[in-house]
Amino acid sequence: MNKRIEKLRNVFEENNIDAMLVTNSKNLRYLARFTGSAGAALITKNEAFFITDFRYRTQATNQAVGFKIVIHKEGIFKEVQQLLEQHSINRIGIEAQDMIVSSYLDIQKLFKASIVPTQGVIEKIREIKEEDELAIIKEACKITDESFDHILTFIKPGMTEIAVANELERFLKDKGASAMSFDTIIASGVRSAMPHGVASDKVIEEGDIITLDYGCYYKGYSSDMTRTIAVGSIDPKLEEIYHIVLEAHERVNQGAKAGMTGKEVDALARDYITEKGYGDYFGHSTGHGLGLDVHELPAVSFKNENPLQENMVITNEPGIYIEGLGGVRIENDLIVHADSVEQLNHSPKHLIII
Repeated sequence: MNKRIEKLRNVFEENNIDAMLVTNSKNLRYLARFTGSAGAALITKNEAFFITDFRYRTQATNQAVGFKIVIHKEGIFKEVQQLLEQHSINRIGIEAQDMIVSSYLDIQKLFKASIVPTQGVIEKIREIKEEDELAIIKEACKITDESFDHILTFIKPGMTEIAVANELERFLKDKGASAMSFDTIIASGVRSAMPHGVASDKVIEEGDIITLDYGCYYKGYSSDMTRTIAVGSIDPKLEEIYHIVLEAHERVNQGAKAGMTGKEVDALARDYITEKGYGDYFGHSTGHGLGLDVHELPAVSFKNENPLQENMVITNEPGIYIEGLGGVRIENDLIVHADSVEQLNHSPKHLIII
């Protein structure tokens, strides 16, 4: 029995649905282990169907174990409509955050069942990781650590940020990564004040501080790590900021645990940075969930009043950014335990000067 499907069925009643149409690719991977690019799943109270086309017949049969494989000839949604009729489904849930408007208009015409837009139903289930998921995320973090060791020997004044990003990607893929988790952030000098300063053609210079924020996908799961380093001597103000951010980061590592709300964990870092006079320069949340998506539930922010639970995976990434000067961010990935958090990244966090 697929425990993940059972968890989904257990929330049918609270969402007032008889079945769920799953179209989000990450959720298809989660429920059906399917890694192809064309397919959908229909989960009813008693059955699980995977609908795809002839190109993916073999792949779906091998991956979507426990599903009845349906090969459509006239489109996925027409096949779903037939299944809804055959199984007397009156209310079908859809993934409102994933379905494009044209598809929604199509199913409005096709489906006789009532369409119920849902948000985050499967994503909520995905928050708590299983042991095999945790093992893969740990491996993704391990090769991310290895890449940091490597890139410290590679970065030199005179090379561009994008050259550093390309070398990181090459190294990670050599280690088994399938892709980067997101566009690699290499932000040097004053560009380091841009929290999402993706790698550019700016040349790295003596006296620059460099934020490196990157991660990889490994066997479908992501890592996300940030380190900030210096090239030669840097402005004393930046050095001061570095140590404040590091202390805020460590306060989360030492204080976070299951039962605390996302807001309370966020406050561990935010209150310290505010106390030091830089609250206005820390404008993003302290962290986010991590898994099949690099940004997923739960939010580690002042908006999240829900308690964290054991085996959730979150990031811890406070930062301070001063326009015209530069910025600092330090980030690790964490597994939430009953009385603590487990750090998955082991790259050094002291101020490294190359």
